[in-house]
Formats: sequence, structure tokens, C-alpha cells
Amino acid sequence: MIRADLHAGWTVTAADGSTGPLPAEVPGSIHTDLLAAGLIEDPYAGTNEAGLAWLHRSAWVYRRTLPAVAAAADERVDLVFDGLDTVATLTLGDTELGRTANMHRGYRFDVRDQINTDQELTVRFDSALAYAEAMRDRLGARPSAYEHPYNMVRKMACGFGWDWGPDLQTCGIWKPVRLERWRVARLASVRVLATLEADNTTGRLDVQAEIERSSLRPDGELLVRVAVAGRVGEARVAAGESTASVELTVPDAAVWWPVGYGAQPLSDVTIELLDGAVVLDQAAKRAGFRRVELDETPDAVGSRFAIVVNGREVWALGLNWIPEDHLLTRLTRERYAAAVDRAVLAHANLLRVWGGGIFESDDFYDLCDERGVLVWQDFPLACSAYPEEEPSRGEILAEARENIVRLASHPSLAIWNGGNENLWGHEDWGWKAELGDRTWGLGYYERDFPALLAELDPTRPYHKGSPSSPRDVHPNDDRYGTRHEWESWNQRDYTWHDRHVPRFCAEFGWQAPPTWATLTEWLDPADLRKDSPAFLLHQKAADGNGKLDRGLAHHLGVPADFADWHWATQLNQARATTYAVEHLRAHRPRTMGSILWQLNDCWPVTSWAVVDSAGRLKPSWYALRRAYAPRLLTIRPRSVAVINDTDRPWSGTVTVRRLTFAGTTLAAADLPVDVAPRSVAELPLPSPVSTPDSAAAEVVVADFDGVRGFRTFIEDQTLAYDPAALTATVAPAPGGYAVTVTASSFARDITLLADRVAIDAAVDDQLITLLAGETHTFRVRTARNIDPTALLAPSVLRSAVIPIRP
Repeated sequence: MIRADLHAGWTVTAADGSTGPLPAEVPGSIHTDLLAAGLIEDPYAGTNEAGLAWLHRSAWVYRRTLPAVAAAADERVDLVFDGLDTVATLTLGDTELGRTANMHRGYRFDVRDQINTDQELTVRFDSALAYAEAMRDRLGARPSAYEHPYNMVRKMACGFGWDWGPDLQTCGIWKPVRLERWRVARLASVRVLATLEADNTTGRLDVQAEIERSSLRPDGELLVRVAVAGRVGEARVAAGESTASVELTVPDAAVWWPVGYGAQPLSDVTIELLDGAVVLDQAAKRAGFRRVELDETPDAVGSRFAIVVNGREVWALGLNWIPEDHLLTRLTRERYAAAVDRAVLAHANLLRVWGGGIFESDDFYDLCDERGVLVWQDFPLACSAYPEEEPSRGEILAEARENIVRLASHPSLAIWNGGNENLWGHEDWGWKAELGDRTWGLGYYERDFPALLAELDPTRPYHKGSPSSPRDVHPNDDRYGTRHEWESWNQRDYTWHDRHVPRFCAEFGWQAPPTWATLTEWLDPADLRKDSPAFLLHQKAADGNGKLDRGLAHHLGVPADFADWHWATQLNQARATTYAVEHLRAHRPRTMGSILWQLNDCWPVTSWAVVDSAGRLKPSWYALRRAYAPRLLTIRPRSVAVINDTDRPWSGTVTVRRLTFAGTTLAAADLPVDVAPRSVAELPLPSPVSTPDSAAAEVVVADFDGVRGFRTFIEDQTLAYDPAALTATVAPAPGGYAVTVTASSFARDITLLADRVAIDAAVDDQLITLLAGETHTFRVRTARNIDPTALLAPSVLRSAVIPIRP
């Protein structure tokens, strides 16, 4: 097998001749090519997104010369595209090679007979929107959550816009392209499954190889050889056969665990296809030996939903993952690593690859393998009814088959999920009347995906949709399966979480704008107001600002000044994150997972993300890190929950106090506690501690083994905070500055917004709460020369005391 990349020498031209030819980057997209040529402004800045809507209905032709190949008499020559976005016609010379309409799969063309001379290779991309509209007219309309019929074409759904994403409908050769020259036979696909027996020591490796034979020479016997961990297995492939299976037993296998439960050893797996002594083709994978199950045992409430790895229940500390950049081809392994590391640093052990995006790159899954991050993988169907007729069904099953095989070796991959909110949408969003008797996707979730997984990956659990429950139960019932909690954000308040105790909460969250540095990178100063057209274009949620203001009105008040409003919304997002996560964690073992919406952004936008599109940490990230900590105290009105998500018992005495803001102890108690590993204990609060004399000026504090929890009695806007409670000093420190803050009275959620001073500034911690007389030092990292006193300005050094001016 000889492989040669074809990434150089491409140009792109508008199909109508109006633009180009321009140099084209492959892998790439039309947006990145036009941006590189200076023909469009950055689509993420200001109102530029709206000015690029013309691209939705444009067509583009990518070209390069394919040099002649002197193929041997028995040699195949294939042109291989790992991904085309999306509606493409491929031509080599005067020969049309094929047409595609699916960005989630690869394509291969036998070009041996076309490349005996230099030939022009062209790939024409037509409008995916026009294709989707034509398919809608052909198959009949199906309801979906957004305007464009993205459910009619196999393209990243959020590419057509979402309630956090831009409507930038890309096209281009978005994955690698190459020539492959081979003789006799090749490995068409290799599926590797590594599992662990119940003894937690014996590993099993199951390799299935699909073989394509060349028609240019007679069939003969072949050999498939597999090696892992010092063990070798072989399977002979008789003439005319095209599959081979090799199973290996690995005694005393190195066991792979999720982060927080053990190590993540990975074993190299090599697969060779041989014709006698000649290696025709080979593949390399990495595997981790582990066993994943889903406990859905019926109980007195309904049924459990708990991920079990190697026989141990894992409380899922999760985050939803969307594409890290809307312009996908700009993503690098380094960017993926930084994003996954931000999840791990927040104590997360699971990322859900959401169904409105893509099957992620190999880099993403490799990094999750290495870091012990479990992956919940949606099939890419989201918030829509999907036709089950051709060509939709064939494309969906083809992409599913290809990606199941591609991803099966990854130990991080823990659960397959049928899609996002499609079952819920059918039940509650008025689809039934609109659909009539038309298909809507149920066959994929209940028949096709289970059948494919039974064939290709029977080692992992499958969940038919998020949210979903057993067949005759409402899909968002909190007694079963998974729940999405969006009523709190859309209609109520984050305290609405108290109304439900789900078995597993797979989506919930609260919005806030990006950090100040990111916001000001992409918006002009005149646009820094919440009603400016540019700001509103970067707020995609229906009535998003109205919901932000109503949320503020419940808790903090609604500031008139934009900078104050920006801080208040970020603080309220942090508060909402803390409230929801602590509620869920306190209900273990009834609740066994939390997947916050969302980790990341794909462009600069007001969203539910805890990390903005520049990789800057919003205050809510720090709140999540604290709420996802292995040990946590959370105070309820009449109790304190002691959460121990470690392998060691947590024993001792919890000291609870009711204090005045000035620091006077009004009541106190010592509560003995012995919390078993991976469990929760709830301790009643003595009435003198839980009952205030003056609700506006008192706080309940719990301390145990260096961990602290606290609770005020009423909302912040009516608390008697001392607006002059903080004093601060700043001094140079290695890599930046140290800002030391002292409180003379109770001060909550002290935060240093250092990015307002230096665009590269980062702070080690945020949202610090101090009792009277306590001190904390923030460590600020920056390479910029700044006036250090700027770090002490009121717009930088913030707390829960927020000016509410008319």
C-alpha cells in the first residue's frame, strides 16, 4: 500500500465565474479560503455573519491537477476522500467519478483507468440548503426546531445555525484526500473491540477485518495477523472470502479506568494483511481493556440510569461538547487538547458529543483515551423528525456503520445514544399533527442503530435518545432514563431544579455572555450594549436577553450599566451552575449523572458555555470546578449534604455555624459524620443554626476537613452586604501579579476580572467567598506590562455587591 496526500495545489472558483480562481487550503472550507484571500470580513466579527447569507446558495469548484500514475498491471489506484462537505460532484478529466451528499462519511473511487495521463480533478460543491429544500419537496416536509430543513441533508445540523451558533453554511474538502496504490487486497475496514472479563484481570481483544480484493489478479489465500501486548493471533482468509476475525486473550491486562478511578494504560494494536510473506496493508490502533455497562434496573421510583465501568458505578460529572470551532478545519490537536484539559481541570469525567454536531476527529477520542474522559456519543440527529425513506436512510446507516467501526477501539467511548431531543420533540413539540403518517426517525432509534451495534459493537450500552425513557413512558420523565431540564431556563428560574430529581440529567444550563476580553475582540465599543444589532446577532436564543434579565431580577437585580450587567449575568450563570449541580449530586444514588450544557463555544456568543470561544474561562467554569470537586459540602434549608466521590471514607466532624455578616457567631454545632466512599450523607441542621434572627445579615457556614459550604437566607439584592467590605493590595509575583483581598464583613463571590486589564491575563481562582477577617490571594498570570493598580479597579475586582443604578 502506497499512500500519497493530495493537499497541495488546489484552487477554488465560484461556479458562476464571479470569484477566483483563488488558492485553496485542503482540508479547508470556502469560508476560510475567502477569508484568507481577503474577500470576506471575519464572519465572527460584528454583524458580518448576516452579510454572508449569500454563500448559502452559492456553488464552488475546487480544482487541481492529478499527475499521471504509472500503475503496474496488477495495481489498483484509488482516490480517497475522508470527508466532503457536503453536496459534491467529482470529476476526473471528462469522467464523472460520483456524487456525494453526506459530510459524515468518506468516499473512495477507483481511478486506475483515468490517470495514465495528467488529469484535472474537480470537486464542485453545490448549495446544501438548496439540496435540503429539494429533498424536503421530494420526501415531504418534517418538523424541526429551526427554519432551515437541515434534517433533509447529512450535514452538521448546527451548521445551519442554532440557539448558540451562527448560520454559516460551509462547503469544501473538509478532511484529508489522498491516492492509494495497492495490489492483491487491502484492509477496507478494521474494527477493534477491547473488553475486560468480570475478574477485572483478563482482557479480550476482538478484531474484525473487512478485506477488499483486487480484480486484477486471481484470488488467493491471505493472512490477517494481529498483535497486542506481546500476543499474536492470525486468521487465514480463503480465496473468495472478504472477512477475517481474530480473538486474543490477554491475561493480567493493564486495566483502563475513567479519570478519578485509576490509570489509563493503552496498548498498541497492529493489524497486518499478508500475501505469503508480503505485507499488503496494515493498520494501527490503540486499545484499553475495560468493561462498560448501563444499570437500568427497575426500582421503587422507576428505573436506574447509572454508568458502570469495570464493575464500579461512576457518577457522571459531565459536560456537553459542541464543535470547538464552527469552521471545523481550523481545529488542531493542540486546540482539542486544551479544550479537553479544561474539562478535566474542572473535575469532569465525561463529555457528551452532542447530536447536532459531528462524529469528532480521531484526535478528540485519542485525547479522551489518554485523559480518562468517558465519551457519550450521539448519532448526529438533533431536534428534528428525520425521514426514513431513501436516500436519507441509506446515508444515515452508511455513516453510522463507518463511524462505529472507526471509533470502536477507543476505551473512552462509553455509550452510544440515538440522537438529541428527537423523541421528546415528537411527544411534546406538536410534531404529531404536522407529521400525519410520515416517518420521523423512530426506526433509526429502535431498530436500525440497535441492529448495527449488535453487529459491530455489542460491547457498549445503547440509549435510544436523550432524553428518553422506556417505550410507554414520557421521554423526559424524571423517574426513568435521561432528563433534559430546560424549563428552568426557558420559563422559570434555576431554583426550579428543586422540583425534579432525575435519574440522570443529560442537559441543563444557564446563559451568560463571553468574557469581556473575548466580547471586545469581536464587537466594536459602540456595540457594547445589550440592544445593539451586533450584540443581538451574537445572542441566538429566543428572547435570550429577556431570560437573562428575568433571571437577574429573581436574584441579583438588573443593572443598567452594560459592564455591570455583563458581570451580573456571568455571576448568575455561575450561581445557576452551582445550584443545579449541587442539587443533582446531593441526590446520589437516585441521581447518577450530570451533563452540564455546555463546555465550549464555536464562536463568540452569549451562550450556556462555561468556556468561551477563545478558550477563556467564564466565572461559571470556576463554579463548576468547585461543584464537581471530589468532596463537597452543600447546605440546604434544613440540612447539609456531605458528598464524597473518592475511594476513601470521609470521617470526622462537620462544624456548622450561623454568623452575622460582621462575623459574630449566633449558633454553632459539631455534627459527626462518616461518609462511605462514593456516597452522600445528609445531616440535619439544628434549628438554632438553620433559623435566622435577621435573614438579611446572616449566613450559615459548614466546614469540614478544609471544605466549606455556605448558604444565605434570602436573595442577594435584599441582603445587607457592606459595600466597603473589601480592601486589596497588589504586588509583583512570578509570571504576573498577586492580588490580596481582605474582608471586614461577609463578602461573596469575589472575582478578579483580570482580562479587562490585559487580554492574556488569567487568574488561578474566582468566586471566592470570605467571612469577616479572612484573606485570599489571587494569582494573575500575564505577559503584558500593566499598571498593577488597574487590577484593583471596581470594574475588575468584583463581588456579589452589584450597583443597580436607574
